[in-house]
Amino acid sequence: MLQHLRPALVMTALFAVLTGLVYPLGITFASNVLFPASVTGSLIVKDGKIVGSSLIGQAFASDRYFHPRPSATSGPDPQDASKTVDAPYNAASSAGSNLGPITQKLLDRVKGDVELLRAAGIKGPIPVDAVTASASGLDPHITPDWAFMQVPRVAKARGLPEVRVREFVAGKTEGRTLGILGEPRVNVLMLNLALDALKQ
Repeated sequence: MLQHLRPALVMTALFAVLTGLVYPLGITFASNVLFPASVTGSLIVKDGKIVGSSLIGQAFASDRYFHPRPSATSGPDPQDASKTVDAPYNAASSAGSNLGPITQKLLDRVKGDVELLRAAGIKGPIPVDAVTASASGLDPHITPDWAFMQVPRVAKARGLPEVRVREFVAGKTEGRTLGILGEPRVNVLMLNLALDALKQ
């Protein structure tokens, strides 16, 4: 019986060490060497303080800043922990709203957002990312169309020529990954930080 048990115990111990210790440590070491920024969460540091992550969207409400797409994340209700409430840009709760395209709550929110944009002077077709959340609720990117539509507001609030702000948007527009994957996009946090760094 021992001759059958010994190989099983040796193999169990060997694979426990390989898959539970050697492999995780090797992957951790390799990723720290090859992708140090990604390992730390792609954090953005400004003046010695962490201001965000290039991978996580965050709220910008001031007219001086480009605004992200809406967020559908939620969090626990402070009044009743068994329920959840809307908590935009809650990085601890990445999820979409799971509302279907004919759900009244979604239709009402999108209609309300469109009305707010129209009242703010946005004319023409409104990009879908201006009024809908991403699947994660935390997408840090917007389309170039939505960014360019915000140029007049941002330029006015900062006292800059629109052409200069447009140049910033164009300069911060990322192309398709490998030239074929995804769509052109603008990282809102990186764009806003570039504008803050501008000597006016």
